[in-house]
Amino acid sequence: MNTVTHITTAERLWEAKIPQPCELVRGELRMMSPGNAEHGWVIMNLSIPLGGYVKRNNLGCVFGAETGFIIERDPDSVRAPDFAFVRRDRIAGEIPKKYFPGPPDLAVEVLSPSNSASEIQEKTEDWLHNGCSEVWLLDPQRKMASICTLNDQGVQVESVDTLSSALFPGFSLAVTELFQ
Repeated sequence: MNTVTHITTAERLWEAKIPQPCELVRGELRMMSPGNAEHGWVIMNLSIPLGGYVKRNNLGCVFGAETGFIIERDPDSVRAPDFAFVRRDRIAGEIPKKYFPGPPDLAVEVLSPSNSASEIQEKTEDWLHNGCSEVWLLDPQRKMASICTLNDQGVQVESVDTLSSALFPGFSLAVTELFQ
């Protein structure tokens, strides 16, 4: 492993090869704990049906947990959602071998008991203010889902019983299916 004493850019974060999940937020390294079993289970309950739908309909690419997306430069931010989608027209040639250069079109975050409300709000705003079309927040404790978008008044959060989006024409998934 390379030793990097001061990580402030996406490139230095990549070179460091840190063996623990982390994100770079406006030049500040933030370590993350691995998700618990329920966290991973909820991600897969979304990934299997939505990922299959995206692939069958050639809509773009889905990315698994901890994939890094460079969403800001100078200072750099590399965020890693639990699940992400990028539209086909934004994938130029091969999938990048390093972090994805830009935000996903959809970022999904599965909430953990250790997440504070301010942390989730900051992450959601980071995604949306840097070009992500939608953020889905999945809350296993409350068995709820929210779809967050950006409008003229700021971040709009809508609690939903069914996950659907213009990004995935014809797709819908009952929120209850994520948690059973």
